[in-house]
Amino acid sequence: MEAERGRSSEIRWLDPDEQRDWRAAVVGMTHLLAVLSRDLELTDGLSLPEYEILVRLSESADWTLRMSELAASLAHTRSRVTHTVSRLETRGLVRRQAARHDGRGVEAVLTERGYATLDVAAPHHLDSVRHHLVDVLTREQLAALGGAMRDVLAAAGSRAVTADPRTGRPVPAAQA
Repeated sequence: MEAERGRSSEIRWLDPDEQRDWRAAVVGMTHLLAVLSRDLELTDGLSLPEYEILVRLSESADWTLRMSELAASLAHTRSRVTHTVSRLETRGLVRRQAARHDGRGVEAVLTERGYATLDVAAPHHLDSVRHHLVDVLTREQLAALGGAMRDVLAAAGSRAVTADPRTGRPVPAAQA
């Protein structure tokens, strides 16, 4: 018990403003992701992780990514990505193949049907993103939020990938 008391004095507790902002960030992002996923499911029959996989594949060369790269770009476990890709594969939106360069890994490939599905879903999803986030914030607030999240990703050593707004090419999120 005495050791626990000693440790608690070393804890850097959040002050009231930090606690307020931390909770707003957690609850706000949880709500935002839930409503974006719900909207996608209602309009296009896709979950948000499924949509994000289709997007990442559409942005990659030859619509192809190694499964490990795909997982890293989404900040998901390989297992979660494998299950999600399996669902997409069952629907004919994605297929898997042995890695072309070394044959040891597995690549996910966006199919024509997957691209067509993404092409239909993208405007609905963008409307939802605008309605629930972009149009709610000022440009300055959105830029601050984006910058803050890129800093968080960089501090975590994330290999997550985002698109460069100038070129549309994938870049590490911390560099965007």
